[in-house]
Amino acid sequence: MRFVLFLSVLVSLVSVTIPSEPSAVIRINLLGYRPDSPKTAVWGSLTDKTIETFELVDEQTNEVHLQLSAGRPFGEYGPFKQSYRFDFSGFRKPGRYYLRTADGTRSPGFRIDDSVYAGAADFCLRYMRQQRSGFNPFLKDSCHTHDGYTMYGPMPDSTHINASGGWHDASDYLQYVTTSANATYHLLAALRDFPTAFGDQHQLNGLTGANGLPDVLDEARWGLDWLLKMHPTDTWLFNQLGDDRDHSSMRIPKLDSMYGKGAERPVYFATGKPQGLFKYKNRATGVASTAGKVSSALALGYQLTHKKDPAYASKLWQRAQSAYKLGLEKPGNCQTAPGRAPYFYEEDNYADDMELATVEQLNAAGATGTQAAKLQTTALDFARMEPVTPWILNDTARHYQWYPFVNVGHAELAKRLPARDRKTVTDYYKAGIEVIWKRAGQNAFYRGVPFTWCSNNLTTSFATQCFWYRQLTGDVQFATLEQANFDWLFGCNPWGTSFVYGLPANADTPTDPHSSFTHLKNYPIDGGLVDGPVRGSIYRNLIGITLHESDEYAPFQSNVAVYHDDYGDYSTNEPTMDGTASLVYLLAAKHAENYKPAKANTSRNLQKPVKPLKPSTKIDPKSTYFKGAKIRGDTATRRLALVFTGDEFADGGSTIARTLRKHQVRAAFFLTGRFLRNPTFASLINQLQQDGHYLGPHSDQHLLYCDWVKRDSLLVTRQQFVDDLRANYAALAHFGKDKKAKKLFLPPYEWYNDSIAAWAKTEGVQLINYTPGTLSHADYTTPQDKNYRSSATILQSIRAYEQKKTAGLNGFILLMHIGVAPNRTDKLYDRLDELLTELLQKKYEFVRADVL
Repeated sequence: MRFVLFLSVLVSLVSVTIPSEPSAVIRINLLGYRPDSPKTAVWGSLTDKTIETFELVDEQTNEVHLQLSAGRPFGEYGPFKQSYRFDFSGFRKPGRYYLRTADGTRSPGFRIDDSVYAGAADFCLRYMRQQRSGFNPFLKDSCHTHDGYTMYGPMPDSTHINASGGWHDASDYLQYVTTSANATYHLLAALRDFPTAFGDQHQLNGLTGANGLPDVLDEARWGLDWLLKMHPTDTWLFNQLGDDRDHSSMRIPKLDSMYGKGAERPVYFATGKPQGLFKYKNRATGVASTAGKVSSALALGYQLTHKKDPAYASKLWQRAQSAYKLGLEKPGNCQTAPGRAPYFYEEDNYADDMELATVEQLNAAGATGTQAAKLQTTALDFARMEPVTPWILNDTARHYQWYPFVNVGHAELAKRLPARDRKTVTDYYKAGIEVIWKRAGQNAFYRGVPFTWCSNNLTTSFATQCFWYRQLTGDVQFATLEQANFDWLFGCNPWGTSFVYGLPANADTPTDPHSSFTHLKNYPIDGGLVDGPVRGSIYRNLIGITLHESDEYAPFQSNVAVYHDDYGDYSTNEPTMDGTASLVYLLAAKHAENYKPAKANTSRNLQKPVKPLKPSTKIDPKSTYFKGAKIRGDTATRRLALVFTGDEFADGGSTIARTLRKHQVRAAFFLTGRFLRNPTFASLINQLQQDGHYLGPHSDQHLLYCDWVKRDSLLVTRQQFVDDLRANYAALAHFGKDKKAKKLFLPPYEWYNDSIAAWAKTEGVQLINYTPGTLSHADYTTPQDKNYRSSATILQSIRAYEQKKTAGLNGFILLMHIGVAPNRTDKLYDRLDELLTELLQKKYEFVRADVL
């Protein structure tokens, strides 16, 4: 009896002391945010509860700096039954902060600072050095010095060649030319594009000590040296070192001896035909996919070394040309060779590799005239063969089927083309981005990249594609999508973990990756990017996966995706060399980029006095007001005003402008500072102004002024309101001023109280809002929203109001949006022509809001 009693007490104590999993979490970028970059976080709940606002809090003082709207609910995603996307982009003050909601949910701490990405690219080079074959500077020992014996070549099988060097591909010790060449190119491109992102703390052999060269060039040369060994003559090109016999055990690399020839490993010649020494064969059709990558890396290496090391550069250029020739002579895909298991790199494309190789031939040769025109035409021909990387269109892929995961050639070709031709190539990028955006816009993480094997590599590549598109075109409409993919890698994901070992320090990052270094020796593998989440269906069907510890992320696994920080899961938690090299480029870009749009006065300094401007005009006795805002004009006259608001989207702009022009209608457009500073929207704004429409403010940062439930409860100070409004007017000033027009202001979210109206009045501005009674303002809702309204429903509400009410739509302020989220495919603006035709036939006159 005492034993039973003891057990009951013990159970009750355990139930009290063991904390339960949180029902809601806030996921953020653990690495931090630049002050002028997009800043978002995701709130996810394992229940179906909802929230209204969130706070940004100083981590040191617990002072609340901002309280903002949680925005619209995104609904279910993965393990979460409800989710929101928190946007605090308008806050730029450097410091350490956390986010918090009213229910007590709190994010990890994070930094806002211009230096948050400083040193990150160099940190990831640690993993590259640790992956070196031949002499390994981390182990201070050598491995694979006897490689290797040939297979499938023009020489007798088992002929020895010197293939020692290069990088191990992942946590196994296989080495592939296709991934090594791609990694080498990314390292060289990072140095070329962002030289300030790298330091000099290591020698060429990887050991500590400066040598006058950036460490990223030392690492790239290790790759270049091995590529020269794998392409030793004009007609010899090898594709692979080792095969999946490597997977027979976990071991430190120098202990390899499982290939039947002592310490030698097989070296597979690139024949362009199916290969495989055992049961399984690949589907190779040519050599261009490997030859193109090799040529590109060697040609770029030549460009970066020919001044300081002309003899070495000459070798690179010679082999860059011969590899390019092989690619032209043997088009097709050069897949890796399987062994005893059915897995291999199933690359099915090559046009992207040959496009890049052609451009780098053009760059390296310094070609002009007829030769340059010919190469440029050839590159464009390859670009047209694969305008969009196929995994984007297919939303699925076999293992490394479409590799590399981004078409680097498009970016390099666009740089060479005149403006009239560049758009053709950059539009290829845009088309792919729009496909992902259509999927991504439906969930709070903006996740549109599929959960195939090595999903983190795809994510890195897609973020880079967005970056290149933005840099080449100045179009920033996908900046938040780009940032969301970057944030995903560093913690803004369902599991709340960074996928890079040890980055950032003292945060949730992989600790038990699928790696012999960590599993056998507890060696840290700093900077390694792990494969990343896979679909639940993929995980369940893989061979040989066994988890060795309890799953700390169990509440956040789902059929959508799974991720395990467990060395037994090689599908999600194995670091890869080529993925890490791609991330080095992206981190260098993020660090070096000067992401500063036109500055706006958004100071939160409460010491600065608020100086009122010219008092507003008198209240019109014939108009209707609510809490200080004009919401309807004279109901005795048969006229009304169309108003459009805009913040993030402008997809309806051209349609709306064209329709208004057709009917000779003037409207009012109330736009945020973010909208006005978006260079993609500049031509539209200018057109609206030229057409005689009213342009007014909608707040600079789309702030939520007051609580949704307790309307009298302000969420901003007067200083914050004034600073934000003046910043909005500053952005408007870039498009000129209509001195005769009244100063009207339509508040963000169309939500305000008496205080906001009074503050606006002291600024000489009249607050206005839409006339209640119809559903026109619901044209932004999406099918995922519980309050979704179709265009047919909205139009019916307008017709019903007009027919039933005595005054009809007299004096009405009818509000719509200039753009809506992509996942609302039923666009009300597409039916604006229909609406205007009906109302004009009923003898309504449309006037600008400032006239009404």
